Amino acid sequence: MHRPSNRPSLRHHREVVRHSSRPVGGEFRGLAWLVRHPLFALVPTALIAVSVMIGAMPTAAALGLLAFVVVVWGRLHPPSFDRWAAPTLRAFWRRWTAYRGRRWATLLADCGLAQTNHHTGHINAPRILRVRSATPSIDTLRVRITRGQDLTLWAGRTEPLADALRAHRVAVARHKPGVLTVVVEREMPFRFPIPAPPIPDSVESVDLGALLVGQDEYGHGFTLRLPGRHVIVGGGTGSGKSGFIWSPLCSMGPAIRDGLVRVHVIDLKGGAETQRGAPLFHRHATTPADAIALLTDVRDEMKARQAHMAEHGLRRLDVSAEFPLDVVMIDEMAMLTAYGERTDVRDALRLLAEILTQGRACLTSVMGYVQEPTKDVVDVRELFTTRICLGVTASSHVDMLLGDGARERGALADQIPGDPDHAGIGYVIDQASRLPIRFRACLVTDDDIDQLVQRCAPPAPPTLRAVDGEVA
Repeated sequence: MHRPSNRPSLRHHREVVRHSSRPVGGEFRGLAWLVRHPLFALVPTALIAVSVMIGAMPTAAALGLLAFVVVVWGRLHPPSFDRWAAPTLRAFWRRWTAYRGRRWATLLADCGLAQTNHHTGHINAPRILRVRSATPSIDTLRVRITRGQDLTLWAGRTEPLADALRAHRVAVARHKPGVLTVVVEREMPFRFPIPAPPIPDSVESVDLGALLVGQDEYGHGFTLRLPGRHVIVGGGTGSGKSGFIWSPLCSMGPAIRDGLVRVHVIDLKGGAETQRGAPLFHRHATTPADAIALLTDVRDEMKARQAHMAEHGLRRLDVSAEFPLDVVMIDEMAMLTAYGERTDVRDALRLLAEILTQGRACLTSVMGYVQEPTKDVVDVRELFTTRICLGVTASSHVDMLLGDGARERGALADQIPGDPDHAGIGYVIDQASRLPIRFRACLVTDDDIDQLVQRCAPPAPPTLRAVDGEVA
């Protein structure tokens, strides 16, 4: 016999919870927006208050006068206007025309970086926290990402995002938890070559920690630090590597003349690239045997300095006439580290490894220049502390030089055209933000080199000045 159960039906316990598809009221969303952007309400309120106090016509006249002053300032003195006023005005304009409202949310949704509620049509998009526009070609955004997003997702969508923004390049990096730094490069920032850096008037004006070698994409001087650093420059034929040979020499010319810097140059292309500046060099090697002898002498000098430091309890040396900065420049390093005779390659790699690992405190720096930066070609690549990537022929070369993920973050050095109009353009990783920074190296002409030699060639010593037998 069937007995009715005293237990309630399961369907009463499994109630289906239906969420409302209605959005938050527009008045409350507008109020929240005004709280986040108080100036939007304060500025009109202030204008109305001033108009009531002094009248509408004086207020309009004052605004017209202000606009006139801004226009005249921009036309009369562009350097000061571009430095102080233009970045703020440009950032304000682009914030409200490109990175705000439904247009920005729809753009992110089309690129797979925002979610659309299919019931309400509301787009849940990452929010812009800050816009900086240091130059007409570069915008730097701080973006608060939505829940479930991360840097990897954005890094994989940079190319569609760049196309949607009609931008030349987009790069992303993590600023802090939940916030990304997004760099939007709207156009190629370097339209003209950068002239050779000026030669300082005196040795007191030389800063070996900030040698001017070019200009970055933000319009700032691009500098290199040499004491305690080793620099490797990678780039294909015609990419502008020579700018990184002669520009540092121009910036430290008086220090070379006064004996505070000694330049050792290895050029295994017969000296064709560097012969014009030979009077500047302490040593100049153009054959493998001479190069090995040069590296051996530099290594021995480094060992002598280490002994001096140990004897006097020093941890590092300061640049002086007694202990000058030794700079070893190796043009086309692959001829020394991969393509030469096996015994020469083995000896060169051993000597370079010693200098690169021990030369920091001994005022010994190496600058190497290479076309193909693979481990097979440059086995000591990881020992260089400053890495610069000019235009290369393969996308894999970018990460080899600048580190894993550099190309994904926007260092598109393999897309730099190889014509003379783009020579010297490349990327370096900013140590603070870990973002790729684009720069252009200075163009140093033959006349600039001749002037540098004339003004800064050191006095000739009474002994042989070059390994290859050149008599002073």
